[in-house]
Amino acid sequence: MADFIDYLLPISIGVMMFGIGLNLEFVDFKRVFTAPKAVLFGLFGQLFILPLMGFGIASIFDIDPIYKLGIVLISACPGGTSSNIMTYMLKGRVALSVSITAFNSFIIVITIPIILSLAFSTFLNQDQQVSLSMTETLWEVVFTVLLPVTAGCLVHYYFWRSIEKFKSSLRYILPGLLFVVFSLVLLDEQDQGSKSLMEYWNLFIPALLLNVLVMFIGFFGSGLIGINHDGKYTIAIEMGLQNSALAIFLANNVLKIDGLSIIAVLYGGFSFFSTLIVAYVMKKWKQKKDA
Repeated sequence: MADFIDYLLPISIGVMMFGIGLNLEFVDFKRVFTAPKAVLFGLFGQLFILPLMGFGIASIFDIDPIYKLGIVLISACPGGTSSNIMTYMLKGRVALSVSITAFNSFIIVITIPIILSLAFSTFLNQDQQVSLSMTETLWEVVFTVLLPVTAGCLVHYYFWRSIEKFKSSLRYILPGLLFVVFSLVLLDEQDQGSKSLMEYWNLFIPALLLNVLVMFIGFFGSGLIGINHDGKYTIAIEMGLQNSALAIFLANNVLKIDGLSIIAVLYGGFSFFSTLIVAYVMKKWKQKKDA
């Protein structure tokens, strides 16, 4: 099943990003880059604030050092395409979400090795060299994010009348596809483990705390610098929904440490739903204040 998922995952992500592109216009990205404050804050939140929170939470809780390292690992893997889907579901600033995802996908090649090296020396008192391939990351971002979104925008531009007929149904199809694919990934990961995730219930609280706290920091922090409401909860989603698939891959295929992927698997099992609930409340926050 693992080999099947290796092929299914990038294809499914590409299809989902194409569907998102069908709802975007190139002018949406122009607005993002002519006023880049939201992109810069989103990147700062994901690449600096989030890992700091990961270190802080890992230090506070009395858990095995491997799980402390796992918390830092998930905090070092900022949001992937699932955050783009959720932003689309909640009618946030999708172009902003996609732009942040594209930029951080390149930057993490530098930041993840630095963050994990610090985590190894802090929690395991040892040095560990971690490296990511710039070439592999580049091709992954190009083929799963940039090209599908661009293709979707082009189809929307030239065939917008045809697209309008079924565009509303994409709001249900794309999240459904994401849920099915990610469920397969999590089930495959659990099948390879020797224990049920329920036996790691004590790790749920620090993982949930990381998920929710960074969302509120992103939401209120972006508001303090004048980012509009849609941008605020879009950034909150980007900070809260981490790329657990990447964290699982790094734990099992790069670092190869037993038990390190547990936090990422646990986080991936609940974070989509917890982030969706919190982000929905944030989206309605303005309406409640205006009422």
